[in-house]
Amino acid sequence: MTVCLKKWLVLSVSASLSACVVGPDYVRPDAHVSGEFKEVAGWKAAQPLDNVLPTNWWEVFHDARLNALEEQVASANQTILQAQAQYHQAQHLVQSAQSAFFPLINLTGTANRFHAASGQSAAIPGVRNLFGSATAVAWEPDIWGSVSRKVESNTATAQASMATWQALLLSLQATLAQNYVQIKVLDSQKNLLDETAKAYNKTLTIIQHRYAVGMVSKSDVMQAQTQLETIRAQAINLGVQRAKLEHAIAVLIGKTPAEWSLAASSLDIAVPDIPVSLPSQLLERRPDIAAAERKMAAANAQIGVAKAAYYPSLNLAATNGFQTTDISSLFTLARRYWALGPAGAALTIFDGGAKNAQYKQAIDLFDASVAGYRQTVLTGFQEVEDNVAALRILAQAQETQTKAVNYANQTLTLTMNQYQAGTVSYLNVTAAQTALLSNQQVALQLQGEQLLSSVLLIKALGGGWHDSLIPSPDGAAGDTKWTDYLILPLE
Repeated sequence: MTVCLKKWLVLSVSASLSACVVGPDYVRPDAHVSGEFKEVAGWKAAQPLDNVLPTNWWEVFHDARLNALEEQVASANQTILQAQAQYHQAQHLVQSAQSAFFPLINLTGTANRFHAASGQSAAIPGVRNLFGSATAVAWEPDIWGSVSRKVESNTATAQASMATWQALLLSLQATLAQNYVQIKVLDSQKNLLDETAKAYNKTLTIIQHRYAVGMVSKSDVMQAQTQLETIRAQAINLGVQRAKLEHAIAVLIGKTPAEWSLAASSLDIAVPDIPVSLPSQLLERRPDIAAAERKMAAANAQIGVAKAAYYPSLNLAATNGFQTTDISSLFTLARRYWALGPAGAALTIFDGGAKNAQYKQAIDLFDASVAGYRQTVLTGFQEVEDNVAALRILAQAQETQTKAVNYANQTLTLTMNQYQAGTVSYLNVTAAQTALLSNQQVALQLQGEQLLSSVLLIKALGGGWHDSLIPSPDGAAGDTKWTDYLILPLE
């Protein structure tokens, strides 16, 4: 059965039978949206101004290895595959709810062989056979819209499930990008420490020569050796954190840590220009906000389901069949019988307050979902503001830190010349070397923080997602084939 035919059947049946759909119709609650982002003031926006991030948002970093890794998350990450399966499950729940629009048809066949008890009046004495076949139809019209509201709720839940899947995908892609950047920062830090160790080793050689001719004391040699081994230990220690990050990336792309490794490389990624859309557009571009909004719609429909339970239910039934003592004449007109009914209406007049409690619970669930939606919106704005501010401030700090590195480098050169001239002690050289290394490490850290904040800002803006990607109410149930209406599953 095509999607169009299925849609026509569902709409025609529900429209003709739902005389009164009870419960409130869904109206999207308002959420507080500011006119502009506060922290954008003074921040350099992307040029040319483009308010739409690309779907493959990680490509703004222009790193081929990162691109290849990100593409594997959607297809190989087990958490994403789990969320995808949960979305398909939600689609099938929509189909299950829609099935209640249609009557239930049962086909039965019976065969009996029995002996009437002695003393009873029987047309045919002794052992008797009785064969029968019947088709029974049972149907509960959706008079008060309970089924319609259930379909509406399940549809919104399926749409929320799809948005949740996309929100999780965005989160894991952002996590991978962060881990990747952190590995490159660690590689650059190790490279810095290795280069510093080489410089310290040269200094140690000079001091050893000076000590050999009696120009310096043994303490200068010991200080230089201590400083060199300390730097070597720091470089080795970075391997622990790098290994953990590498293992985390392997799991994100669906591999065991033993199956994947990342070669060391420098921090050669530039901080990208990121287009920041208008605050009002944030509601359309974050999948977590879309998921929270669809959960509200589902909760609103559940109010109608709970309210419909107050009203009487109507059940209709009909049976058509054949019955005979001779199986060869079973399907003849003379052996046919039929029955209309039983038809019944049921109305609960006392349930100890159960229906009232369920109705109020549905209202409370909707109120809670509204609060959750509004909180998700507020959190979204906070995340954008946090990372825009971070990028602006970190850019200023990086500029100042670059100057500090230059001054520290000049200071070390002057101090080393003074030490070789014998005008200052080696403690001055040690202090200058430590200051230079510390400033170089801070500069690397600031560069890494800028890149991490860029990833987080992209995530806060929703990546390249848009709520138009959420399936329509018709598409939320998935594609149904005619074989899905058979009693046995056919793949």
